[in-house]
Formats: sequence, C-alpha cells, structure tokens
Amino acid sequence: MKIAYFDCFSGVSGDMFVGSLLDAGLSTEGIEEIIAGLKIDGFTISSAKESRNHIFGTRFSVVLNNDVHQPSRHLKDIKGILRSSDLPAQIIERSISVFERLAAAEAAIHHMDLEEVHFHEVGAVDSIIDVVASVTGMHLLGIEKLFASRIPVGSGMIESAHGIIPVPSPATVALLKGVPIYESGQDVEMVTPTGAALITSLAASFGPMPPMTVERVGYGVGARTLSDRPNLLRIMIGSDAEKGSMDTVVLLESNLDDMSPELLGYLMDRLFEAGALDVSFSAIHMKKNRPGIRVQVIGRPEDKDRLVGMMFRESTTLGIRISYSQREILERNKVTVNSPWGRMTLTQVTDNEKESVLMPEYEECRRIAREHNLPLRDVYAWAATKSQVPET
Repeated sequence: MKIAYFDCFSGVSGDMFVGSLLDAGLSTEGIEEIIAGLKIDGFTISSAKESRNHIFGTRFSVVLNNDVHQPSRHLKDIKGILRSSDLPAQIIERSISVFERLAAAEAAIHHMDLEEVHFHEVGAVDSIIDVVASVTGMHLLGIEKLFASRIPVGSGMIESAHGIIPVPSPATVALLKGVPIYESGQDVEMVTPTGAALITSLAASFGPMPPMTVERVGYGVGARTLSDRPNLLRIMIGSDAEKGSMDTVVLLESNLDDMSPELLGYLMDRLFEAGALDVSFSAIHMKKNRPGIRVQVIGRPEDKDRLVGMMFRESTTLGIRISYSQREILERNKVTVNSPWGRMTLTQVTDNEKESVLMPEYEECRRIAREHNLPLRDVYAWAATKSQVPET
C-alpha cells in the first residue's frame, strides 16, 4: 500500500499542502488539467522553487485577476461549482466532503444551518483551487492512506471578514477537535481553516510516523519567514513497511474508589453506546489503603468529548487522564461459511506475513447456540476448527 506522512512542524495551509505534493513529483500539468474542469475564471496558478532556511521546496500560488469579481459563497454554491464541473466523480465527492467539514465547523460557531453558512476567505476561488488540487494530487500520486504529525498552532490576533479574531481562528480550533495540537510559540497563524479542513479530512491518524519505506520527499513552501523554523510542510511518500493498519486512538483513564460495581456495569454499556472501541476495568490499590477500580476507555479521537462527558455523567470520577496513542490493527473482514446449523459469519484476520485465519465471533456463536439449543462451547469449538480458506 502506498502511504504518506505529513510532518507538520510549521503548521499547514492549503497552498503548502499542494506545494508539498508538487515538490514530491506531482505533475503541474496534471493539476492544471483537472482545475480547468472547474469551469471558473479569473485566476492563474503558478509554482516555483523557493528556499526557507536553505531548504528548497515548491511554492504554489493562485493569483487572482483584479478585473474579475470573485464573490464569497455559500456551501451550495461550492457544491454547484464542483458538481457541474468536468472533474472525476471521486475528486468531486471528496472535495465536497472537505467543504462540508468546513461548513459544519462554521455552522456550529455562528449558530446557523449548514447550508446557510456564508464562506468568506474559505469560499474564495483560491481556497477552492487549494482543496481540489490537494485532493487531485493525492489521487494522481496514488496515495492510499495519509498520516500526519501533531499540529503546532500559533497565537495572537488576525484580521478576518468578521473583524479581529484570535489565533488559531474559531473555525480552525473546531476542525482540530480530537487532533493532538501544541503551542508553537509563534505569534502568527500556523494553521489556516483550509489547511485544517484538508489535513483532518484526508489524514487517517495523527502522531508518530508509521513504519514505512520512504520513496519520495517533498516540501511545500509557506508565505512566512518564521524566527525559529523554516516555513515548510514536509511530505514523505512510500510504502507501508508492515502489513496492517495504523491509526490514532484517544485513551481515557480514571481511578475510582467510591462506585458500586452495579453502576460500573451500566457505565460500560453507556460508553460502548457512545462509541467506545474498548472499555476495561482493573483492580488497583489506591491511597488510604483503599481498593479501587481503574477505568480505561479507548475511543476514536473525534469521539473524545462525548466519551469524556459520559464518564463524568455516569461515574463518580472528578478527573480523567487523556492521552493519544497509536495502535496497529491487523487486516480483518467478515466472511460467511457453511456450518451444520446454516450460514455462519466468521472474522478473517490477515497477519503481517499475509497469512489468513478464520476466528469465531462470540455474538454469532451465541445466536446459533440459542437458536438450536446447543452448548455455546460446542458451537465455538466447531468455528475454531474451520479451514483458513473461506467458503464462497
């Protein structure tokens, strides 16, 4: 599988995103051909080699023609431009999903319906080009999965269509929910709303670089000169070094010494309903010689707020430890086989050596045992001895 890793040591913006892809080998002609299919006028695109701290990369720019008026747009206007274009369907829908993510963030901030969101800077033609060119570049380079580092954010104030607003902007903060970020120490905007929408829409996880064999490296050049780092976005493209899937999860932990076991069972049920991937309890010895329970919850980063809220609501905890961790998951999918009791669903797991095995599913075995009045262990034992090759 071809994968890529964005090293966002200097933040991310739409033009840096595209510039890094161009620097990594994306054809300018390929981008121009796709963009021509948008059927909008009043701009030209350019790319040039520039250096930051003696590191050369590609600066991507969209230059607007002063004699052509470019209006701000609503989400429906951008969808109309994309769906009436000559772009491939895959690029159209993925680009729309980026703008829908932006619209959802803006709608929450301004307390309005999604389709009523009135884009300003983000709805401008240069942002449309940045999004379409980024999605197109990922497609043309054959990148199947994207990973990214933690994201540095700036501080201070900037001028916007709504007046003076804080950095990071409210839209950027909303888009980065569930993503590990940190203070850069720079009194500038390190992450633009377009950059935040792209990286959070296209990246599968955020954290350390996954095991990979690097084949290409590109640097997207930003517009700023920063005091403590080069204003570059680095992309590394290659193949995954191991079979499996890497993603980022949020880990929530809390120690409890004053909660009934009956309530703990209910807490687990509610956490799973809220989207938890796993919930576990372990016995611990706490201060004042009290026996206690450690609650550990694993979830997707985007579900963090909901899971935290559920823990505060349904447990006696006064504080929750929050951390982010990467996990590697073996490839798995469902297959159906013939059993003595009819069709049965098993899980096919493929390990790092590309060997596949079939594993019983508890709920499926339980269903068959109850329907046929059989001991669960007998059904489970039959499923555990199935061949490695699924039946059709």
